[in-house]
Amino acid sequence: MSHKRLFILLWFMIFTFSGLLAQESSSVFNFLSLSSSAHTTALGGQNISTVEDDASMIFTNPVALSNTSSHTLNLNYMNYMRGTHTGSAAYVQAQGTRGSWGVGTQFVSYGSVKETNEWGEVMGTMSPLDLNITGGYSYALSDRWVGGVMGKFLYSKYGSFSSVGLCVDLAANYYDEERDFSISAAVTNLGAQVKAFGETHERLPINLKLGFSKGLGRLPARITVTMFDINHWAHDYYFNSTGEEVGGFTIFMNHFALGLDVFPTKYIWLALGYNFRRAYEMKAGGSSHAAGLSLGAGVDIKRFKVGLAWSKQHVSTNSICVSLSYNFNKQ
Repeated sequence: MSHKRLFILLWFMIFTFSGLLAQESSSVFNFLSLSSSAHTTALGGQNISTVEDDASMIFTNPVALSNTSSHTLNLNYMNYMRGTHTGSAAYVQAQGTRGSWGVGTQFVSYGSVKETNEWGEVMGTMSPLDLNITGGYSYALSDRWVGGVMGKFLYSKYGSFSSVGLCVDLAANYYDEERDFSISAAVTNLGAQVKAFGETHERLPINLKLGFSKGLGRLPARITVTMFDINHWAHDYYFNSTGEEVGGFTIFMNHFALGLDVFPTKYIWLALGYNFRRAYEMKAGGSSHAAGLSLGAGVDIKRFKVGLAWSKQHVSTNSICVSLSYNFNKQ
């Protein structure tokens, strides 16, 4: 009974905190919105409901800890804008028959950048860096219900300026294996900036997500639908190329990412995704070719898992995300 109460409390916290902390779009540590997983990237970058043995998904949803084989090491890399690279590493281990814990780190390196003063004079170069050190725990409350929490220590350094933040992710998942149906709710980056770059403290990019995944019967395929930034709904505004404000259906759809998984064999996955918000922003920025689309593939070879995904994260370049996992237990 105590586990059921804990689970109900977790769901209550997810929806209550998201409602109380609906906020302006201006925030700090926005690198947390970048996907570290090839599979998540391929499915539109926001997926939280896919139930797979994939350690890289813990950065999107701490519930993924329960789905990952014990003693798994995971490494990820993605090129972002020109000269900018992001990567992550994670380790997952089971604890008892129902619990799992994991630790990990994410970084974004912006390369060498000119450092200027307030008059535009070049003072030298700097190497900006964003860093996330994280640890979490998930617990299977029953055969179908799982809850999870992930704590994060955030650090950013841009030249002589630095910032520190503390936050947590909370998530819950229901999975019916017989129907191949999964539904998840998560609130990410719930916390505060404890050390600001200057005198003014900024908000963290809190993100409430709700998503589901459903297998297509006898077809070796699965669809996913993810709704994100639900807590920012009242503050959304977009403008078209003529400067006119866009509303209604466009704003509604810009909270959705869609995905399709296809499984030619039990060792291979192929994925296609579409992120409506990214498509709109890319087109507004002058990039209309394949804006919002993403695709990827992965293979499971005994101890190894390899995933590769393509997406357009920024108008300036195409991004390739690579995920590698190794399990120390499997034979």
